[in-house]
Amino acid sequence: MTSETEKPWWRGDYAVETYKTLGIAFFFFLFMPTLLFQPFRIPSSSMEGTLEVGDYLFVSKFTYGYSQYSFPFFTPVAFAGRVMDGPAQRGDVVVFRLPSDPTEDYIKRVVGVAGDRVQMIGGVLHINGEPVKLEKISDRIENAEDGSEQHVRRYNETLPGGVTHVILKRFDGAQLDDTEEFVVPPGNYFMMGDNRDNSNDSRASVGFVPEQNLVGRAEVVFFSHDGSAELWEVWKWPFAIRYSRLLNLIG
Repeated sequence: MTSETEKPWWRGDYAVETYKTLGIAFFFFLFMPTLLFQPFRIPSSSMEGTLEVGDYLFVSKFTYGYSQYSFPFFTPVAFAGRVMDGPAQRGDVVVFRLPSDPTEDYIKRVVGVAGDRVQMIGGVLHINGEPVKLEKISDRIENAEDGSEQHVRRYNETLPGGVTHVILKRFDGAQLDDTEEFVVPPGNYFMMGDNRDNSNDSRASVGFVPEQNLVGRAEVVFFSHDGSAELWEVWKWPFAIRYSRLLNLIG
């Protein structure tokens, strides 16, 4: 029998400390990674030139701090703004919550920060009245539905501050080739897709993106497949993986 002054082993001080240690370890193992990084899959072609449909990314959350949208499964406390805030920079590839529907994740590139004047003129991005630098590089070659080859123009685009990335230009005279001048309000960003003629972004219905809607910065492609193998077609998996894209840094 256990005396009134003697506690069972599972209620002793050593056991209590063990439970605390295991509880803390469990928390860090399960929840801390989601506070630092979040996986993200590219579902559309709007960032082609940099990211392909079927790419899987890691997004760093700590880069910009945390908002109510930093938690993938739940928001323990709804709050405005950000904590541990770090501003996004021109050229960053960012996952954010759509302002008109915060349940949806979008991924685009930051081309305008607070105070910038952003405008498209003749298919060329202008920032603060100056055209960005464009350098023609080799075409992207795609296979059309009829089996023919389609050439898509590619350019190296250099933003103010020096970030250079690849954009695609599919058509001349596209709908968003010429826009009004947008002035980015404080606390907001102007986002655009690298596939310029096939992107719903700040030029269209997305509009300005508040800083609290940022989820994180895209850092690295950790997996990529071309969609040619279904989940159950195990024998096709080795041929569907884009090995050249694995562990590519995103810039």
